[in-house]
Amino acid sequence: MKKWPLLLAVYFSICLLVACAAAGNGAPVPGGAPSNEEQSGGESTQPAAVTTVCRVISNDGSLLLAGMDGDPNIYTLTPEDDTNLAAGALVEVTYDGTVLESWPAQFSGVTAVNTARGGFDDRCALYLQVLEDLWEVDSGLNGDVTYIGVDLSRTSLSDSERAAVAWAFAGRHGGELVTGTFDELAEQGYFTASPISTPAPEEGEPIPRAWYQWEDGILFSITEKEMEGVYSLTPVTFDAEKWRSGLGAYFFFDCTSVQTAGGHWDGYTIGGEAIS
Repeated sequence: MKKWPLLLAVYFSICLLVACAAAGNGAPVPGGAPSNEEQSGGESTQPAAVTTVCRVISNDGSLLLAGMDGDPNIYTLTPEDDTNLAAGALVEVTYDGTVLESWPAQFSGVTAVNTARGGFDDRCALYLQVLEDLWEVDSGLNGDVTYIGVDLSRTSLSDSERAAVAWAFAGRHGGELVTGTFDELAEQGYFTASPISTPAPEEGEPIPRAWYQWEDGILFSITEKEMEGVYSLTPVTFDAEKWRSGLGAYFFFDCTSVQTAGGHWDGYTIGGEAIS
């Protein structure tokens, strides 16, 4: 009768030794999770690091970045270390290859943020300043605004740079961003039209722009113009407009800025101003 406990002890000892040997040789243990190699056929499942180049649009402790090389996205990024990256600089962001689907987008698993060599151009900062200056003049037009419209389609900025500038500007003033040209926003129903002159347009003719008004929004636009002459440095000329209605708008005409050899746009001059 005393042999049964001894036999059972021997049996369980043998089972334990077999299980340990199997685990040590990489064989699957019932109920255990497979290793990375077993899940992927011998290849690691860790994502490969990716490096992408972006332009700094603004830096207030958190970077607002515009994708480069055809990347239409804009990104926000708060580096772990303090950074003095200036608006206009190019940066190389190394991350785990995943982009969070927010707006602006965010990089996942950032491991490095480094300045890229060359390519400095702070035209985005220049146009942000122009928009801010327009906001300040004739401030009565800014009242009771829900929507802030921004049209940079007639500038040389890339799609991502236009999106970043518009997003930054609308965010500074607490408005819901709307992008598009005057005609596009009119077609989308943002504006109302009231006759302020006669005669009325014939059927099928477009409604005069002067009849439109944006009751709960305001539209800002910048239009670059060709500049004649030969210059040692790169110039740009443009008009800028702040529009609320046919009888409520402000204009900067024939503005000029010059880019230095280092890529910095050193302010701008206004050729003339008008109000309607």
